[in-house]
Amino acid sequence: MRRALWPHAALSECRKDWALFRRRPSRFVIFVSERRNGQLQGFLEASLRDTAENCDTSPVGYIEGWYVDPDARRRGVGRELVKAAERWARSKGCKEMASDAEVDNNLSHAVHRALKYIEGHTCIHFHKTLR
Repeated sequence: MRRALWPHAALSECRKDWALFRRRPSRFVIFVSERRNGQLQGFLEASLRDTAENCDTSPVGYIEGWYVDPDARRRGVGRELVKAAERWARSKGCKEMASDAEVDNNLSHAVHRALKYIEGHTCIHFHKTLR
């Protein structure tokens, strides 16, 4: 499912992320949703960030990655994953929850809005390798 969400991510990147999650379990969490047959149908990775765009408090709960299989969408799976992440963030002292989506991911934009997330400022990030 992680590859479905981030098709360009190498397996080595996933392993690096999982290692970080294991080293800092108080700052990262993964929620999963299972089908009746035990197979996974969705996941959500959340973290605590010191700051997040458009947020005024610290720490901030952050949805790092969120995916539901296409055949399981529109059944409340994603909503329940987000609710679990929000409960976790509140338990860590967070007053705000944040997320992001690619500029052209209209489905993600619509789902965030349906869950009462407010769109912040649009920002295009740039980077450069320094030598």
